[in-house]
Amino acid sequence: MDREKFTQEVLKSENTMYHIAKGMLKSESDCEDVVSEAVLKAYTKIHTLKEEKYFKTWLIRILINECYKKLREYKRVVSIEDCNNSFEYKDNSNYTELYNAVKKLKPKIRIVIMLHYIEGYSVEEVGNILKIPVGTVKSRLHIGRKNLKEELEDE
Repeated sequence: MDREKFTQEVLKSENTMYHIAKGMLKSESDCEDVVSEAVLKAYTKIHTLKEEKYFKTWLIRILINECYKKLREYKRVVSIEDCNNSFEYKDNSNYTELYNAVKKLKPKIRIVIMLHYIEGYSVEEVGNILKIPVGTVKSRLHIGRKNLKEELEDE
């Protein structure tokens, strides 16, 4: 894949990448950081891509790995802001109840919900991206829907 084709493919995937990062991480700046890191890593590792038709799936997988790396950093560092505030967003002018409910899901469930319902990937594609069996994807979707329903009914 040449530089121009790489740039075109990244630009096509930009919104998807940001939405996935936003679904997994807390802050805008962290989302921007992981998207940038994923693009940089993809560019340097482009020779490992076996088939160009799977570029977007490959890029999303790199992004998810970068998000997980950032989440591990969150566990090591606790900011004063995090100690003073709960992780729930109180300002509903910027965030909907559904968004808040999705943010409360466990990361493994949340990423499956985001990829399938928000980004529109099929169950099989989600399984390929996350390298998990289709049955596991279906199970996590079921758990996610159940948890979302319970959370939204409580509010």
